[in-house]
Amino acid sequence: MRITKNEARRRLRERGLRVTAPRLAVLRILAAAEGPVSFTQVLDLLGDSDWDQATIYRNLVKLREAGLAPVVSRADGIDRYALAGDHEDSHLHPHFLCEDCGRVACLKEEVTAALSIDGPWAESIRRAMVHLLGHCPDCLAQADA
Repeated sequence: MRITKNEARRRLRERGLRVTAPRLAVLRILAAAEGPVSFTQVLDLLGDSDWDQATIYRNLVKLREAGLAPVVSRADGIDRYALAGDHEDSHLHPHFLCEDCGRVACLKEEVTAALSIDGPWAESIRRAMVHLLGHCPDCLAQADA
């Protein structure tokens, strides 16, 4: 999902954050990403910019703290961020980590529908990060070629 600069500005102001060029850039990168992205991937997607890495990292932290960019995956010990949706828990679905290329992809919630239970663990399981590990379709296709 892409967002306009005006939409990004609105989201920042709604969360009480100052609108700065690095924040706008990071927010728009998260909005355009096909899946969760790491700090390193954000830097790569920014390309050549005048902002130093610490500035970008601090902005990711600020966006996370404001609820705009939650950490939705910690696969391989790397925090990966996604743009928050309209609901606080909008990114609670499983992710797939490719062992070959390192790509993290969002999967449909139906993948973990069987984990729906009642009782004391129900809320914990609903909010848990679920990661599947294997080989993505692109890497499988390359291996078969």
